[in-house]
Amino acid sequence: MARPGVHASTAWLFMLPFLLLFALFTLWPLLFNGWLAFHDYFIASGATAWNGLANFVFLAEDEQYFHPALLHTLVFLLVVPVLQLVALGMALLLRVNRPGIGMFRALFYSPVILSVTIGAVVWQQLLQPDGLVNWLLASLAGLPQHTLPDWLNDPRYALAATLVFYCWKYAGYYMVLYLAGLQNVPRAQLEAAMLDGAGAWARLRHITLPALQPVILLATLLATIAALKAFQEIVVLTGGGAGTSTLLVYAYYVGFYGQNFGAAGAVAFLLTLFCLLLARVQLRWLGENGLLRHGGVR
Repeated sequence: MARPGVHASTAWLFMLPFLLLFALFTLWPLLFNGWLAFHDYFIASGATAWNGLANFVFLAEDEQYFHPALLHTLVFLLVVPVLQLVALGMALLLRVNRPGIGMFRALFYSPVILSVTIGAVVWQQLLQPDGLVNWLLASLAGLPQHTLPDWLNDPRYALAATLVFYCWKYAGYYMVLYLAGLQNVPRAQLEAAMLDGAGAWARLRHITLPALQPVILLATLLATIAALKAFQEIVVLTGGGAGTSTLLVYAYYVGFYGQNFGAAGAVAFLLTLFCLLLARVQLRWLGENGLLRHGGVR
């Protein structure tokens, strides 16, 4: 309800700058990409031609590059539950108010504020065949140097190494979200459950996790979107080779190197639909009426 003398439409004036930026940098690119997915686009002349589903047929027939990129994207989504478990575990350990706990919180959060490029370059050095990781394996396990993995160039290990780097880089971000959510867990309920003899697992399942439901939903949605659009981490670490190319990396190379902007738009269009589908599933399972809200029992 507007204050006396203030018209209700005044609110739209305050929202107008955001709406203009949203329309320019989010809505218009989204709509243009959807249009581009069904066209041939020639950047030199600016000419376009409707081609129906030809771009999607091209992707379906590209078994050499698109199919592996799709598989790697699905594998990359495995990082989402791992991130949530690691971040929640760190938050549960660091929620206590003890001297020096702030230093540990800052330490675990520090990879988030570090540049992706700088972090990836450091990890490149650590994961070289003669890097620190292989030196530790050789020293502690007594393995011969020539048998140790080439983590970033061997397709058997490159994607796993990239996933580990991704978890290290962003776990601290979701840890902060869970730390904030743990402040709202009803302490009275936890104390009553302890008096009733409930163990740590029972308190976590029936009190803490249901209370964290909005935070878990938000963190899972953000992690899913971030995993689907992972790009810089992969390009800097492996250049998209050695079995690490994902859909977004594929769209980048097919668009800017292959000059096939229609196919790149089709990849982005499919990725958007897939993201919306996953969001719908997560809202169903982690939303207000999902299983988590009821302690896993319906």
